[in-house]
Amino acid sequence: MPLLYPHDYDTTHELVARSSDLTPNATQRTTLIIAGCYIIIIGILWHVPYLNLIIYPFKLLTVGFHEMSHAFMGVLTCAHIHSIELDPDEGGATTMSGGIPWLTLPAGYLGSGLIGAALIACGFDTDASKVASLVLAVFFLFTLWWARRNLLTWVLLLGMSGLIVLFWFVKGGVALRYLVLFIGVMSCMYVLWDVIDDTIARKVNSSDASAFAKICGCFPSQVWGVIWLLIAFCFFILGVLVGIIAFKETAAEQAEDAKHFLPTPGTSSALALPVAAPLALLAGGLSSAALALL
Repeated sequence: MPLLYPHDYDTTHELVARSSDLTPNATQRTTLIIAGCYIIIIGILWHVPYLNLIIYPFKLLTVGFHEMSHAFMGVLTCAHIHSIELDPDEGGATTMSGGIPWLTLPAGYLGSGLIGAALIACGFDTDASKVASLVLAVFFLFTLWWARRNLLTWVLLLGMSGLIVLFWFVKGGVALRYLVLFIGVMSCMYVLWDVIDDTIARKVNSSDASAFAKICGCFPSQVWGVIWLLIAFCFFILGVLVGIIAFKETAAEQAEDAKHFLPTPGTSSALALPVAAPLALLAGGLSSAALALL
């Protein structure tokens, strides 16, 4: 008969505890159901004429994430970013000199997929959604600087910034949480669709994957497309798992915490006025930057 040592028991208990972390509570199940509805709604609107105009701004936003990821990887590899452009046909281009192409080229798909996954995870919690919104605002400012000559990018990002600020004030930030979740789901879905459409289905010669294939020479662009697709899908799943594991608070607990963390003006919290200041500064900073760069 095998002996049960104390460390054996601890390991078993730890494994049980860890597995329970993956079991969503009632609030998380609601979030998962809403995320599933988002997937269905986005899938329908994507292919229905005229109705697809509803999600058109969010499509452009995900294109912005794609180009922004190229640019930030370029900065990290010492490239000089000349410009970022978005066009009404849901395309985009980032012009840079220098950098490391075998890092900057896949950064568009993988970076926007990672951003989407992070937003999905933050969409499980109100306070995390507030932090994600502030981080997005910083990214928007950098992108506006690089795209200062592209009017469409200005209209899109300033409009999205206004929408985020508006949703921040609805029900103490609950609406913001579902907006962040929607943007995350949209970004991940767009990455998956874009990789398939550009590299696997249509075999576009001018895609990031085709340029990457010319540099590496190991596989054709379709193979790189499949690899990037699998990585992007893993990001999607990882975002959901992180959200389930990291944010276990119920809706009531999140609402209470939201009163003390970057609360909206007018809440009963004593910290409301001083802590709400970053939000006011954020809105003012976006407006000031817009006027200065124009």
